Amino acid sequence: MKLRFLIPLLVLTVLVGFSWAGLYRDPGLVPSPFVGKPAPRLNLPEIRNPERIISNDDFLGQVSLLNVWATWCVGCRQEHDTLLRIARLGVVPIYGLNYKDNRDNALAWLDQLGDPYVATAFDGDGLVSIDWGVYGAPETFLIGPDGTVLYKHIAPLTWDTWSDELLPRVLDARKNLQ
Repeated sequence: MKLRFLIPLLVLTVLVGFSWAGLYRDPGLVPSPFVGKPAPRLNLPEIRNPERIISNDDFLGQVSLLNVWATWCVGCRQEHDTLLRIARLGVVPIYGLNYKDNRDNALAWLDQLGDPYVATAFDGDGLVSIDWGVYGAPETFLIGPDGTVLYKHIAPLTWDTWSDELLPRVLDARKNLQ
């Protein structure tokens, strides 16, 4: 009879423990299996010029950011001014990966709000983004000059995130170029 009450109590205790621990975790911290490994394959048409293909070769020899975004994404709108500000600095080229979107809507967005991207790949069906382990937009990858994923940020970029997390990694990766 005691076992009948003890097992549910034990299960409840374990669940409460996991829930309690989850309260203190950063929801934007989702580890990527690609950090420290070659970036997944990218081979997509450029959004403004579909005849041009954006590929992993575009990242080679430089430190780059790849920002996954969409017009339907509220967080992408929140981070857009930060991306424009980063682009104006000229510290690192930013490539876009337009995720599960409509090409015309994406072009209108860039024309209206400004275009921080050196080039934007169009992933209308989202299949390449799945290969990159994208959970949703926005997500930003830091790519090393050898094509290795150095860091992944999930959530809208803020100036503090840029200054505290990404910029030091960009500068460190650039040291290896010289």
